[in-house]
Amino acid sequence: MTLRYVAMPDMDAEQLWQGGRDAYGNLPERHISDGVGVPCRHCLRNVEEGEAYLILAYRPFSSAQPYAETGPIFMHADACPAADGTLLPSILTSSTDYLLRGYSADERIVYGTGGVVPADMLERRADELLARPDVDSVHVRSAKNNCYQCRIETA
Repeated sequence: MTLRYVAMPDMDAEQLWQGGRDAYGNLPERHISDGVGVPCRHCLRNVEEGEAYLILAYRPFSSAQPYAETGPIFMHADACPAADGTLLPSILTSSTDYLLRGYSADERIVYGTGGVVPADMLERRADELLARPDVDSVHVRSAKNNCYQCRIETA
């Protein structure tokens, strides 16, 4: 199965770059990266040392409902190109493991799909989950801090 890695939509990123507010109605915090562990959720690359980035609350769901988790993310403070989506993003190669969780078409957690997987098994586990008829997409989160990384879909 061919996977597609879905980053923060351009529309969401542009709204934030233009001074918009985050999922909690707050202005994003602006910081300078030390180059370590600052993955941008729009380009799906690390924010390099010396570059400005934003910290904000993000809800990667189309509506507010009981399963629509909101949490902290990072993104470049200045416009960056959208992730390609066809190749495993570099931000998914910087940790030893990740939390994967399957979601239904109505954006509800599919129970029994969540678990921490080693980084080298990420694509295989995403394939297994997406092969299920009740799983529409897979969310990738940090195994250590539970921060949202990106969504995986069938291409």
